[in-house]
Amino acid sequence: MFTGIVEELGRVKRATHSGRLMILDILAQRTLPDTKIGDSIALNGVCLTVTSISNNSLSFEVMSETFNKTNLGFLNTGEQVNLERSLKLGDRLSGHFVSGHIDCLGRIRNKVMRNGNLVFEITIPENFISYCLPKGSIALDGISLTLAERRANIISVCVIPHTLKNTTLSFKGPSDKLNVEFDILAKKAAI
Repeated sequence: MFTGIVEELGRVKRATHSGRLMILDILAQRTLPDTKIGDSIALNGVCLTVTSISNNSLSFEVMSETFNKTNLGFLNTGEQVNLERSLKLGDRLSGHFVSGHIDCLGRIRNKVMRNGNLVFEITIPENFISYCLPKGSIALDGISLTLAERRANIISVCVIPHTLKNTTLSFKGPSDKLNVEFDILAKKAAI
């Protein structure tokens, strides 16, 4: 489990394919201490298992199912990614419960200033709209956010300057794909 509070921006050192696996090597600093092989780390919101650790990077094996259904398959060397270590018993829950299991890909439709707030409009597949509760939680690329608005298959989130500065949203724009995980409780309520 995660909270959607990004700990740091890592950087793709290398993304290579080995058979049906993609090996991701991610340069990191803050998430390295106390991390060991076998730990779960959310990378752009996707729960991955650490398979190797060097003095400045973490390695992950990504199955074809994961890189085909998330934005991890689009990552390039040098690109920044959101990183968050999994929760430990007793940790503060600052965001919301995030499993790291992506529901779908969303596409940024627009990024605009509205009433002094930076607003991202995201298009999502129509069959997921019932999970989008007004003022409910959503994780976009692993970032815990609150739904501001929903219409048809477009959702809007407002992003504060701190979040913009400390996550990959700072360089995302129209047409970029985001990993979307809907709130666990909203999914249960929609059943």
